[in-house]
Amino acid sequence: MMNSYPSEINLKEKVVKYLEEIKKKEHLNAFIELNNNIIKDVEILEKKDKKRKLYGLVLAIKSNINVKGLRATCASKTLENYVSTYDATVVKRLKNEDALIIGMTNMDEFACGSSGETSYFGPTLNPRNEEIIPGGSSSGSAAAVAANLCDASLGTDTGGSIRNPCSHCGVYGLKPTYGLVSRHGLIDLAMSFDTIGPIARDVETLAKILEVIAGYDEKDSTTYPIRKYDFTSKLKRDVTGYKIALVKQLQEITDKKILNIIEKVIEFLHDKGCRIYEISIPNIEKGLPTYYLINFVEFFSATRKYDGRRYGYRIEEVCGEEVLRRILIGRYISQKEYVGKYYRKALQFRNLIRKSVLKALKDIDVIISAVTPKLPHKLGEKIPPLEMYKYDLLTVIANLAGIPAGVAPVGKVDRIPVGVQIMAKSLEEQKILNLMYCLEEINPFK
Repeated sequence: MMNSYPSEINLKEKVVKYLEEIKKKEHLNAFIELNNNIIKDVEILEKKDKKRKLYGLVLAIKSNINVKGLRATCASKTLENYVSTYDATVVKRLKNEDALIIGMTNMDEFACGSSGETSYFGPTLNPRNEEIIPGGSSSGSAAAVAANLCDASLGTDTGGSIRNPCSHCGVYGLKPTYGLVSRHGLIDLAMSFDTIGPIARDVETLAKILEVIAGYDEKDSTTYPIRKYDFTSKLKRDVTGYKIALVKQLQEITDKKILNIIEKVIEFLHDKGCRIYEISIPNIEKGLPTYYLINFVEFFSATRKYDGRRYGYRIEEVCGEEVLRRILIGRYISQKEYVGKYYRKALQFRNLIRKSVLKALKDIDVIISAVTPKLPHKLGEKIPPLEMYKYDLLTVIANLAGIPAGVAPVGKVDRIPVGVQIMAKSLEEQKILNLMYCLEEINPFK
């Protein structure tokens, strides 16, 4: 595993080193809040006789996931003073396996963004290259892992929000199958897309975390009825015989410089015994408008509780430009005279896209593509909203279909990290993890 510190140092020393590193790299703005009780948490752990699966693993949590006693701000002024009164199911499961929570990470406000620049607390910087965006919306979670400020982190993925920053920051990330991981305690962006997933510097850590947070939760009716999963014992680098597909439509819209790296990845996997195919998927080009129409409506609905009376501020009065844009469009589409024209039609297209993707996956193991169709822009550069949304062109497909998708760092264009996206059938995370494990060999940051 690619750990920051040798295993000989004790737990308290490791945590202190991380805290020192966070202070030293404060300019990255990866964290919104730190856990002031973490040293006490370490002392409690050190007294335990039995060490559990994640003993001493230091995690950062995205600020839209509830951690008792810490602020879940969603990087918005709306909730800047909201302190969580309970742990999300994923956090409870991490703590039950002796993981430590070091703090809450920065993000795009209410997860509305693909660049990490829309936070009320200021943008996150990319530790691999501070001139470019880190990607979003899980910007702080990916940056904290890339900058060695923690062992791993949790992010959330609605349309690419784990995969996008993992690619730009050169780390591993996984968006699980919808329903594999409980969403209880997650502050919604779009409930029918949202998933919680792990981010790490190595695949073994990623698999361990996923194994702990996955499984049925009676507090989330969308979770699969399976209670326990085992990913780590089945992790292997031998991917001989895996059937891998490249999608023609996705290749055609990807920047040539990124495509060159993806082609080298395919050559590498071919040499490892994988079988490569090129396919076409009907309706896939409608993915982005379909995703955003549904996203806007669900986000508008989710924000109606921020009325300024129960807690926080009234969202429309204090939110940023992108959040307000999505609320206003969502309100417009939700009107009785437009709901059939836009929202219901988008739901129909979602069903068509899902069927097309599942049909394409029927005879193959995984689909491989770039993560974003273009290279990240410079931090602070003004990008029109429609151009910003295009960062999600290749990632929304997995969310629309409800399937798992992982990202592995595989190359660089100049000083810009580039990741590869791997998508599989529902509940076939193991195949993705195995391919990512195999690809560790060509990780440019190991």
